[in-house]
Amino acid sequence: MMTSFTPPVPGALRAPKHEAGATACLVLANGTVFYGRGFGATGVAVGELCFNTAMTGYQEIMTDPSYAGQIVTFTFPHIGNVGTNPQDEETADPVARAMVVKWDVTEPSNWRAAGHLSKWLERHRRIGISGLDTRRLTRMIRNTGMPHAVVAHDPDGAFDIPALIAEARGFPGLEGLDLAKDVTCAQSYRWDEMRWAWPGGFRKQEQPRHKVVAVDYGAKRNILRCLASAGCEVTVLPATATADEVLAHAPDGLFLSNGPGDPAATGEYAVPMIREVMERSAMPVFGICLGHQMLALALGARTVKMNHGHHGANHPVKDLETGKVEITSMNHGFAVDSQSLPAGVIETHVSLFDGSNCGIRMSDRPVFSVQYHPEASPGPQDSAYLFDRFTAAMDQAKAG
Repeated sequence: MMTSFTPPVPGALRAPKHEAGATACLVLANGTVFYGRGFGATGVAVGELCFNTAMTGYQEIMTDPSYAGQIVTFTFPHIGNVGTNPQDEETADPVARAMVVKWDVTEPSNWRAAGHLSKWLERHRRIGISGLDTRRLTRMIRNTGMPHAVVAHDPDGAFDIPALIAEARGFPGLEGLDLAKDVTCAQSYRWDEMRWAWPGGFRKQEQPRHKVVAVDYGAKRNILRCLASAGCEVTVLPATATADEVLAHAPDGLFLSNGPGDPAATGEYAVPMIREVMERSAMPVFGICLGHQMLALALGARTVKMNHGHHGANHPVKDLETGKVEITSMNHGFAVDSQSLPAGVIETHVSLFDGSNCGIRMSDRPVFSVQYHPEASPGPQDSAYLFDRFTAAMDQAKAG
């Protein structure tokens, strides 16, 4: 296990001595330094440090656009043991800036493995660091919030610690930051690939029943696959799409995707579009994650920054209308303030960890959203009904 070092006086920082073989370090804005072993790309990455409690899906997590601007600490120690493969990627390239793990990455042992995690990170210019006390990091984040941090990987173990601390302190943070523009698509496109199914893998949707416009704030591929599998012909539009551009496709429904950053910042342009679409059309609307927050803002609610957020695949959520509990996958550092929900907007789901809002719907229209990720299937099928609810609403709207 690599060592850590906390300078007693922030103004008198010096690089501490560290164990032989240390080729990477994690440096926090408060001056705390963790030494470990680097893998993947070399260089320096800065971001907000969070932790994720999922036991599987590290490749999905690293490529989830919702992690833009963040460094992910994995609480599960055995990361990399199933290798990497193209099927598990949610976008073309990793979006999370770096990863922090406990044990060294081993050779993959899985029939689906197409490559080694370290090689995959190196190819995509992402840094990893192993050998850290991830339990200590997780406790620290839970107690004091998600710090600004830097991960540096140098095979020679040469680190300018004061400069790295300064870089961590210079990171602006995610509050007030619109990151959806950084991860959204550059232009519209069609999506017809459905969810993976044995034995044929990914199939094409050839008989869609509904036309759906999906606004891409950082959409995961599997969300689009779930829409296609539910019978939708999906047209994906950039995050900055206008109401005219949405309605020009004559959709049966509007989907608002997941994404990163401060919802209030993205809402500067997303909220007016959503409101105008809802004023001009009675079509069903469904949102997930950042899309949930965009919808809540459009309906008049507020969002708040969380202390350490929700990141993992073991989050229990209660459906207040049925009494059922769903095990869900979550990834968000902001939340909808349930106390700010206006009349006519009903809170439908809450987190059983902290009581925070996890779902809303309008009382008089087929408009609803959830904070968690039903496409990630941690339950594994606890939340699949949400896509069926969306298509059922479009069926009903077509029936008059």
